[in-house]
Amino acid sequence: MRVTFLISHPLPFQQLSSLGPIDVLVNSAGITGDSLLITMDPQRAADVITTNLLGTIYTCRAAARGMLRRKQGCIINIASVAGIKGNEGQSVYSASKAGVIGFTRSLARELGGRNIRVNAIVPGYIETEMTAGIHEDKKAAYRSATPLGRFGTPEDIAQAAVFLSEAKFITGQSLVVDGGLTA
Repeated sequence: MRVTFLISHPLPFQQLSSLGPIDVLVNSAGITGDSLLITMDPQRAADVITTNLLGTIYTCRAAARGMLRRKQGCIINIASVAGIKGNEGQSVYSASKAGVIGFTRSLARELGGRNIRVNAIVPGYIETEMTAGIHEDKKAAYRSATPLGRFGTPEDIAQAAVFLSEAKFITGQSLVVDGGLTA
């Protein structure tokens, strides 16, 4: 079952318990705020951090309660290669996704003893609404910087999520799915 709601505040998560147990949680919400730091609107910066990092934290907190009671579960957080290597004009976005990676590792240590696995998927350039607005010249440059010579698809990320949801001895890891961009 797919459940979608506003993640910027912890209150909506109280509704999760009415849906039944959560076996696998995939935190995939994310927004960018492409701008040089000195010109970025402070509210936009706060929105990026709130959505990308705090939203992940709030969702994990809500889902972990039931997983801890059942002593099982899987959490998959979607980060970004920007959280590993950074991108010009994406300092706040990069910081939020680096935070997701660090949070994932720490949470894996907190929950692992109760048979709850926590991992991150770290996508490169993926054909989504987020990349649709990139100028074609930039897209061509990004494709040429990627050894596989293309953007990934949402299906590439979904396959990684299925793998991690079934991999019972993997936790605390960041699976980079970027066509070789960070190789």
